[in-house]
Amino acid sequence: MNDPTVAPSFWVSQFCRPGDFEMHGGDIDHVRERYQHAPEPWIDLSTGINPFPYPIPPLPADTWSRLPLAEEEDKLRLVAAHHYGADDPDRIVSAPGTQALIQVIPRLIEPTTVAIVGPTYREHMRCWKRMEHTVREIGEVNEIADAKVVVLVNPNNPTGRHYTPDRLLNLAEDIASRQGLLLVDEAFADFLGAEQSLVPLKPPSTIILRSFGKTYGLAGLRLGFAIAEPQVASLLRAWIGPWAVSGPALTIGRQALEDTGWLIDARANLANAAQQLDKLLVGAGCEIIGGTTLFRLAEHPRAQSVADALACNGIHVRQFSDQKTWLRFGIPATEALCRLEAGFASLPPAA
Repeated sequence: MNDPTVAPSFWVSQFCRPGDFEMHGGDIDHVRERYQHAPEPWIDLSTGINPFPYPIPPLPADTWSRLPLAEEEDKLRLVAAHHYGADDPDRIVSAPGTQALIQVIPRLIEPTTVAIVGPTYREHMRCWKRMEHTVREIGEVNEIADAKVVVLVNPNNPTGRHYTPDRLLNLAEDIASRQGLLLVDEAFADFLGAEQSLVPLKPPSTIILRSFGKTYGLAGLRLGFAIAEPQVASLLRAWIGPWAVSGPALTIGRQALEDTGWLIDARANLANAAQQLDKLLVGAGCEIIGGTTLFRLAEHPRAQSVADALACNGIHVRQFSDQKTWLRFGIPATEALCRLEAGFASLPPAA
């Protein structure tokens, strides 16, 4: 008799290779199991999510009880096109988070050579490899050689490195000349201003990703966008499929993207909170080596001990298996700073 808990062999070979899944930030349930005596509620600083979320507006009851309407998605894409500087809503693809797009895009291209500018968000490499592409990590865009696909996160996660739009436009034009693809993940770009985004330049042979949940502090809403030439955007929408974005996400997303005043205030709140975090990190012996408006990358010679001490105090920060001295801290809300300071104070002295 077949074991119902074992997937068919063709599924395993295609989608579930050993080591195909990796822990990311935000995995509070797993951390809670390991540190069972830590105080509740946990403070999750392992992600780069705005701790000052956009206020959720009242929603009509039928938003929850019916399928999303095509006209509602059309309105969201129109607002998103204006907000991100794309102008044409036909260039916009709405999706249930940028992670869904990261998983779909490698399926649209025949196996080829891919260069990923790293170190960066590891799901990019994982998803391209899963679809049999030949992938290598490079340190700078001038190392792409003959790669047909180039992937970069701008500003980068976790280092915060940022390439100017003009430089990326030149890169896009070069890749277009070789009939390739440039994928730029601008998940952390909202607070830099439109002049620092590649979107308004309308680069050829390029897909740009934008995250809603990180900027607006509503990661659980699952909403993100791809911005590309209309024919590519149309193909992506077909792959994402109908009703991919929930009715509540369409409504809340549209209202939030139109609320420019909130975004200005959020930038000021984050700058103040980041300043306080920087002071605390330096005082605790960390060296700040990178970051964005939504997180800081810090180095500490006893990073594992720091992470353990904070976890014992119910605070989760991001560690890196390939960079043992690195820790990434999301920007904390004001009420979390005292607890973070206490967590640092509990670090045992060095042996």
